[in-house]
Amino acid sequence: MKLRLRDNSVRLRLSQSEVAQLHRDGMVATRTAFPAGRTFEYVVESSPASVTPEGFFSNNVMTVRLPEADVLAWASSEQVSISGEQSLGDGHTLTLLVEKDFACLAPRPGEDESDLYPHPQAGSDVC
Repeated sequence: MKLRLRDNSVRLRLSQSEVAQLHRDGMVATRTAFPAGRTFEYVVESSPASVTPEGFFSNNVMTVRLPEADVLAWASSEQVSISGEQSLGDGHTLTLLVEKDFACLAPRPGEDESDLYPHPQAGSDVC
């Protein structure tokens, strides 16, 4: 799972096996280790109780919770992403985007893209 944070925006890209795990188990998680035994964990959850995407942060864990119905439809279709906005209560919003991770059009040395989705424009003349 890849994570990109920018201002009040969270973007997560999931490989094929991670999408399958989220569909099957209702959760996918990964962590990044830091010195002194500290970790930062990020999680995507599927919840039958959720009606819109929501973000949470507690105890060094960032969780993005998605409506279960949205995850089931997304995982079994060509739909690329699930997105939403969450009010922060101070006039600002948190933008959430969870998407399928596509292989790059141009190979990059050292990158294992074997579990990524085939790029929709692969094999075309479009750049």
